[in-house]
Amino acid sequence: MAIHYERDDEGIVTLTMDMSGSANVMNAEYQQAMGAAVTRLEAERDEIAGVVLTSAKKTFFAGGDLKLLIGITRENAAEALGFVEEVKGQLRRLELLGRPVVAAIGGSALGGGLEIALACHHRVVLDDDRIRLGLPEVTLGLLPGGGGVTRLVRLLGPQAALPLLMEGKQLRPARAVRAGFAHELASSREELIAKARAWIKDNPQPRQPWDVKGHTVPGMRFGDPGVYSTLSAAPAVLRKKTHGVFPAPEKILAAAVEGALVDFDTALKIEARYFLELATGQVAKNMIGTFWFQLNEIEAGGSRPSGVDRTAVTRVGVLGAGMMGSGIAEVSAKAGVEVVLKDVTLEAARRGAGDTPGITPTDSYADLAGCDLVVEAVFENRELKNEVLAAAESAALPGAVIASNTSTLPITGLANAVTDPSRFVGLHFFSPVPKMRLVEIIRGEKTSDETLARAFDYARRIGKTPIVVNDGRGFYTSRTFGTYVTEAVSMVAEGVPPALIENVARRAGMAVGPLAVSDEVTLTLQLEIRDQTLADDPDATGALGGHPAFAVLEELVAEGRTGRSGGGGFYEYPEGGEKFLWPGLARYAREDAGVTERDVEDRLLFIQSLETVRCLDEGVLTSVGDANVGSVLGFGFAPWSGGTAQFINSYGLGEFVQRADYLADTYGERFRPPASLRERAASGEHF
Repeated sequence: MAIHYERDDEGIVTLTMDMSGSANVMNAEYQQAMGAAVTRLEAERDEIAGVVLTSAKKTFFAGGDLKLLIGITRENAAEALGFVEEVKGQLRRLELLGRPVVAAIGGSALGGGLEIALACHHRVVLDDDRIRLGLPEVTLGLLPGGGGVTRLVRLLGPQAALPLLMEGKQLRPARAVRAGFAHELASSREELIAKARAWIKDNPQPRQPWDVKGHTVPGMRFGDPGVYSTLSAAPAVLRKKTHGVFPAPEKILAAAVEGALVDFDTALKIEARYFLELATGQVAKNMIGTFWFQLNEIEAGGSRPSGVDRTAVTRVGVLGAGMMGSGIAEVSAKAGVEVVLKDVTLEAARRGAGDTPGITPTDSYADLAGCDLVVEAVFENRELKNEVLAAAESAALPGAVIASNTSTLPITGLANAVTDPSRFVGLHFFSPVPKMRLVEIIRGEKTSDETLARAFDYARRIGKTPIVVNDGRGFYTSRTFGTYVTEAVSMVAEGVPPALIENVARRAGMAVGPLAVSDEVTLTLQLEIRDQTLADDPDATGALGGHPAFAVLEELVAEGRTGRSGGGGFYEYPEGGEKFLWPGLARYAREDAGVTERDVEDRLLFIQSLETVRCLDEGVLTSVGDANVGSVLGFGFAPWSGGTAQFINSYGLGEFVQRADYLADTYGERFRPPASLRERAASGEHF
C-alpha cells in the first residue's frame, strides 16, 4: 500500500506514506491511497483517538508530480481540475474528521508536502538543518493548488503569508516554527513520534483556526483603511518587480486576497481555478521543463563523462586574489576544501582571503604543493595567464587538474602553457561567485574525460550547477551574452533612447539592463576582447572592425567613461545616491530612430537565442538543457521563457523564423536564422 494504515491499542492511527519510487509525490497513486485512508478513518472514527501522518521516505513529501503538471492543457483542464478538487477534498475531510491529526515531519516538506501538513491540526518537525519547509511552486510558474494559499493566508495573514508564497521561500525547521506554520521541534525521530502522540492525547477535539466560529483572517480587519491601502498598492508593487512577465506571483496575490474575503470552501475553489490557469499556461511549462527536468538532469551528471569514478578535491590553489579569485576561494573553503590563495603580494592575498577560515594566503608558488586542483583567476591577458599557469603546474601535485577561469580566451590555446594539456580545463565562474549558481566547464581539444569529470565533481561539491561546453571564443555564456550587450549599444548608436532600451530589457524579464551590465563588466574589457579577437582571427575584422557598438564604446572610453569601476560609463554613480543614465548620451539621440518598443525587445531576446542556435550547430553546446539552464543561471536570460532555446520553442519555430527574417531585413544579417533552424521549423521539430 502507498499509505500504510496502523492502529494501536490506544486508538492512535499512524498513516505512513510510502509510495512507489524514491519519493512521495501527489499523483494518481497518492490520490487513491489517501482517499482510501480517509474513508477508513471516517468509518472507524469512533474507535480512533487521533492520527499521526508521517513518511517512510527520506523526505516527508516531495510535492506535485511534475510529469503530470507539465502535461495539463486546455483540452484536459476539466479532468485536471477534477483531480485537484479530489485531492483538496480529501485533505478537507481529514481536518474535519473530528479527531486530532498531527503531521510528524521527519524530512523536507515542500509544495504539496507542506499543503498536506497544513491540513493537519499540529505539525512537529525534526530539528535537522537539512530539512526544508515551504511552498516553492512560484519558482516553477505555479501556485500551491492543494490548499496551500488558502490555509497559509488564514493561518498567518496576508502580510506574513504572501512573501512565503510569492517568493517560494524554503525555511529550515526552527525558522518555520518562528514563522508560525510549524508548531514544535523534535530532536530525534523517536521524539518526533512521541511528541505527535502526546499532542493527540492532550487535544482530543481540536479544530483548525479557520473552522472556529468567528475566525477572522489575521491582518484583515474589515473597515480598516490601512488594510485596504496596503492591499490596493500590492499589485503595483508586484508589477514593478515582475514587469508583468511572471503570472504566478500575480495569481498568488489574487488567490490570497480574494480567498481571504470569502468562506474557506469558496477560497479553495478560487485557488484551484487560478492554479489551473497557470498550469495550462506556457510560462509554467517553460519553467518546469528547464528548472525541474533539465536542471535535475544536469545536476545528476547528465553532462559528466560516464565510466569515470567520482573524485573529491582535497586542496585547491587559486591564482589571483581579486574579486573572482577570492570568491572561488571562499566557496571552496566553505565547502570544506583546503584552499591556498596566491597573489603577487602577501598583502593582496590576505585581503582576498578576508576572514574566511580554511584559506591560506600566500605570495609564493611553493605553497601550492599538495594541490590537486589549481584555478587561475587573473586578468584576461593571455601572456599573464600563460606565465602563472606554467608556474602553478610545476608546484602542484603531478596529476593535478589545472583550470582557467577565463571568460573568453579559448581553452585549447591556454592549454599550451602546461606540459600536459589533457589535465587542462576551463572553469568559468560568474560574479559574484558566492551568489551565482552556475559554473561553465569548458573542454579543450585535449582535455581528458577524467579531467572533465574531476572538474564536474568539484563544481558539485562547492554547490554549483555545472554545464559542460566545448571550446570556442567566448564559449557559450560570454559569447551569447556579449550579443545582448553589443546589440543594446548598437541601438544607442542608432539613436534609440537609452532609457527605453534599459526599461524594455527589464520588462522582457532580463535580470539587468544591458547598458548597466556594460558598465559592470567595464567598457574597456569589451574593447580588449574585441582587440584580442581581431588579433587571433583576422577574418573577424569584417564583423567587428566597423561595428557601430564599438564606435560608441571607443568614444566613451576616450572621454574617461570606462564603466562603474572607473566612476561612470553609460550611467552616473553619485556617492550615496542611485545611479542614473549619463545625460551626455543625448548626443546619440535621433528623433527618427524608428525602432519600436517591440523591435527593441525582440532584438535583445532574439539575438541571444540565435547565437545559442549557432553554438548548438557548431558543437560548442551539446545539450539543449545546458543552453537553457546556462542562459538563465549564467547571464540572467528571461527566466519566464525557460532559457534561450526554450524561448524559440514557446514562440513557435515557424513564427520565430519569420520574425527573425523581418529583423534581419530591417536591422542586419546577424538576425538571419541559420539553415538548421529553418529545417527544424519546416519539420515541426522542437529543441
